[in-house]
Amino acid sequence: MTGTGTGTETEAWRRVAPEGRRFLRGHKSALARLAAWSLVESAHTFLGGYGVARALDDGFLAGRTGTGLAWLAAAAAGALLGGFALRGVFAGLADLVEPLRDGLVRRAVRQALDRAVADPVRAPDAGAVSRLTQQTEMARDSFAGLVLTVRSFVFTAVGAFAGMAALAPVLLLVVLQPLLLGVAAFLATLRPMAAVQRRSLDTDEALADRLGELGEGLRDVVACGGQTAARARVEPMIAAQERLARRLARWAALRTLALGTAGRLPVIALLVAAPWLLAHGITAGALAGGLTYLVQALLPALNSAMTALGSAGTRLLVVLERFCDPAPPPTPGVPDTAAGEAKPQPAGRAVPPAAAAAAELRGVTFAYGRGAAPVLDALDLVVRPGEHLAVVGPSGIGKSTLTALLAGMLPPDAGTVLVAGSAARRTPDARGPDPRRTLLPQQAYVFTGTVRENLTHLSHLSPLSADPGDPRSGDARVWRAVAALGLDGLVERLGGLDAEVRPRLLSRGESQHLALAAAYLSPAPLLLLDEATCHLDPRTEERAERALAARPGTLVVVAHRVSSAARADRVLVLDGTRAVCGTHAELPARSTLYRDLVGKWNGTADG
Repeated sequence: MTGTGTGTETEAWRRVAPEGRRFLRGHKSALARLAAWSLVESAHTFLGGYGVARALDDGFLAGRTGTGLAWLAAAAAGALLGGFALRGVFAGLADLVEPLRDGLVRRAVRQALDRAVADPVRAPDAGAVSRLTQQTEMARDSFAGLVLTVRSFVFTAVGAFAGMAALAPVLLLVVLQPLLLGVAAFLATLRPMAAVQRRSLDTDEALADRLGELGEGLRDVVACGGQTAARARVEPMIAAQERLARRLARWAALRTLALGTAGRLPVIALLVAAPWLLAHGITAGALAGGLTYLVQALLPALNSAMTALGSAGTRLLVVLERFCDPAPPPTPGVPDTAAGEAKPQPAGRAVPPAAAAAAELRGVTFAYGRGAAPVLDALDLVVRPGEHLAVVGPSGIGKSTLTALLAGMLPPDAGTVLVAGSAARRTPDARGPDPRRTLLPQQAYVFTGTVRENLTHLSHLSPLSADPGDPRSGDARVWRAVAALGLDGLVERLGGLDAEVRPRLLSRGESQHLALAAAYLSPAPLLLLDEATCHLDPRTEERAERALAARPGTLVVVAHRVSSAARADRVLVLDGTRAVCGTHAELPARSTLYRDLVGKWNGTADG
């Protein structure tokens, strides 16, 4: 679920039910074991009332004490049998509940990652933390309680109704009508309670997000004296939670009244009908057995089941809806509008005259906050397919902002950003990494795993699907990348492709070197390097950049050495007031800033 919770209960059920059926179909064996043990447990219910009836009619009332005691012993044996069966019930319950929880955890993580990839600016998601922790455990406990109590009621009812039918079928006619009346009254409260429960969870997630935002900027809030404004953003949500809690309590009171109706009316009906039943041949033992079925088995099981449905059932429906994947857009032919784009373009559709451009910025302006000076101001840029572009400028001038715009991580305040002729920012329902581009930031991403996994996580290679000696195999491609970037020594020192990488033991340069090899293997046609070589020595940096520029596709590099800019086909100079683009040879005559930067770089030891 996405956490919106705006649909009706019927819509929620329609979304949850198919996935619920799919889950249950995948666990038929666990359901069969649970049903088998529950059927054994129902024998305890049958023997409880039937044994009491026979003990009275055939034993004590007939003057045969031994027979009466024997029937009571049979009822006690049924209780022991029920206890033994209950052990198997809990084992079967675990086989259902734990896979559900594990599946919800995996889905919560996948959905959080998908949202982070689709909209990196809003990646911090406190609601995702709530789903991963509180709501998965809530679903697990609710599902376990619901299965346990509903199963108990169903099989207890089977045993009790079978016993009443065996004693005197007329008992069913007396008991069933008030029982069904109470159940109907109870079911009428489920939908309103589910609606209140949904709104309560919506408010809880929104409150968690709001508090997370305030927590991140708490020092700034206090420093600027914004406590009153911050409180005004939070207090209405707290008040809404309080109102919803009161409404939930009122519906719970009505549910308790319905429970009382279902739990007391059948007993009252049976007692009122007792003289008539006795006058028409129903024995005292049969009447006592019927009361035993009601008081000791059926009504307690019904009370537990209705309580579980009213609380755990509605809560489970609301929580599970949040884990359902969002429905596909109703009109797939309509151009998708990327959030924040001033001039959005339909994804996947060429936009003349940018069809031949690997990336393009049209009149792009971006500022960090309202009233702030623009970092980029009406910038126009066309990056051609296969081009190697270097971006230079002073620190804080907007180089990283430019790569973030091309990566779709930031929306422009004005203008349009295109990648391969489509909007750079994808629609919120887009899943997985964007296949059009790969961004390497200064902080290299290296994770605990094998060397092979660190090199291929962007390329989805299957190194074991073919002979490693085959040049078409995944491993052969990995080794070619290792050779192209001069990574042989590091891979050998680590122990080969199957050796484990421990990020804490790598230097920052070694981490960047591994990340560059992963980018080399990426099939993305656009590579964005945001100072991704700053910790490499000049010779290693040159080899890596030449290898990346030689691979099919386009390379955009935020340069921090003059040698890096000199290797590029073109250089984009950002100076805060205007942007100049040209070759390394011609720019010193066109840009004072570039001339100064080249002089500064040439005066350093690495120049």
